[in-house]
Amino acid sequence: MNYRYYISLILAFAATVAVAQTDVRFHNEAADTLRLTEFLDRGAATSFDSPEARVAFYARMFEGTPYGAHTLEGEPEILTVNLDSLDCTTFVETALALAYTTGERRTSWRDYVYNLRRLRYRGGEVAGYPSRLHYISDWAVDNIHRGNMVDATRDFPRYNELTRTLDFMSSKRDSYPALADSANYARIRSIENGYRMHRFPYIKTIDLASKAIKAAFRNGDVVALVTIVKNLDVTHMGIIVKDAPDAEPYLLHASSTHGKVEVSALPLAEFMKKNRRWLGVRVFRLKE
Repeated sequence: MNYRYYISLILAFAATVAVAQTDVRFHNEAADTLRLTEFLDRGAATSFDSPEARVAFYARMFEGTPYGAHTLEGEPEILTVNLDSLDCTTFVETALALAYTTGERRTSWRDYVYNLRRLRYRGGEVAGYPSRLHYISDWAVDNIHRGNMVDATRDFPRYNELTRTLDFMSSKRDSYPALADSANYARIRSIENGYRMHRFPYIKTIDLASKAIKAAFRNGDVVALVTIVKNLDVTHMGIIVKDAPDAEPYLLHASSTHGKVEVSALPLAEFMKKNRRWLGVRVFRLKE
């Protein structure tokens, strides 16, 4: 047996893992990796009848987690894992990445990290601040193209189309410290140019009260709340929870108002009706 050959393989593997770990910014590496392993082990021991059921299963694990804004910001741009505080987008991404990993029948936190990167960054690769999928329309196009997600909005009994030109980030350059860098700014502007007069489907708030629309929602659907802001598409995200197929859908989300991940006190239709800053919702589902 050529022991030197096997030792060289082991050393090469160890070096690869070490490099991979330096590409992740953990909030608390020991605690985060332990929790991820525990979550994935629980998922592996559970039977699911759909990808959405997996999403709902993991989303529920984060109820009560404190809300935290701007947890992804930092230089250099690398993949950030933070299970201790979540905003609306990182909450959704975390549940999706866990659900995707379980769907692959994998239970390693490293597989979770790989899938989180796939969901959060253009083409699944970190290449600076602009490679993060900041706009939800961009996030949707990229992930749908790569087979990670499907846009289920058009499968609902009633939906409308909306056209938006997205340039919110460049028009609010001073609000994004990373855009002080001229190269980052230029790349964001280039991305925005691909979303001039961008057309997408959405379900109007008024239609969410329809019995047929309510029934069409699935436990674990991802919903993106379409804003009234004219140069932006979405300002909030969450995950639908339903106790039964014919039950009222509620929104499980990271609430900045209440400072934690929680289920909305009102059903989705009423929740949306009371918030005039949103026009309606888009619906996404994890692909098998």
